[in-house]
Amino acid sequence: MKDTSDSTSIDKALTALDNYVLLGKSGLRVSPLTLGTMTFGEKWGFGADNETSKKIFDAYYDKGGNFFDTANVYTNGDSERFLGEYISNKRSQCVVATKYSINTSLGELQAGLTPSRNPNAGGNHRKNLVETLDGSLKRMGTGYVDVLYVHAWEYRTPISEVMRALDDVVRSGKAHYVAISDTPSWVIS
Repeated sequence: MKDTSDSTSIDKALTALDNYVLLGKSGLRVSPLTLGTMTFGEKWGFGADNETSKKIFDAYYDKGGNFFDTANVYTNGDSERFLGEYISNKRSQCVVATKYSINTSLGELQAGLTPSRNPNAGGNHRKNLVETLDGSLKRMGTGYVDVLYVHAWEYRTPISEVMRALDDVVRSGKAHYVAISDTPSWVIS
């Protein structure tokens, strides 16, 4: 049997952020490791302040990293606000992914606030997609994201509505690519 274990040193792997790979079947070139920014901000009772988050961003970016992942709910929007600040003068060199679907009441609960009673503040439907994406773009101070993820499948919105809305945001230029996470394979197929 062939040995398929990876004996590459972790130090070597972490210095190869500028060894770009194609994202899926697209022509988009991204770092082999994505910097997740879920802990940029402290509003959930954990995470990093702006100064520490900037140091993390700079260390990744200075090594050639170009792919950043965030979401509308992370630290009540601070993740997107911080990231937007950091990429403001280098937007075209960065690949930014954000997500929609999860009810924004999650962030309100994490912050110890009384959650709003908006039944459309989450879900895969068009209203939530449009409002969430517009909010994300505003927080990041940019006109587009490179990748918009359906964050989680909620089983209520028809697949045809989700696909039509995703296609519309790509056609509008607000998202260049779409993707999906936390979703059963039968939905994706």
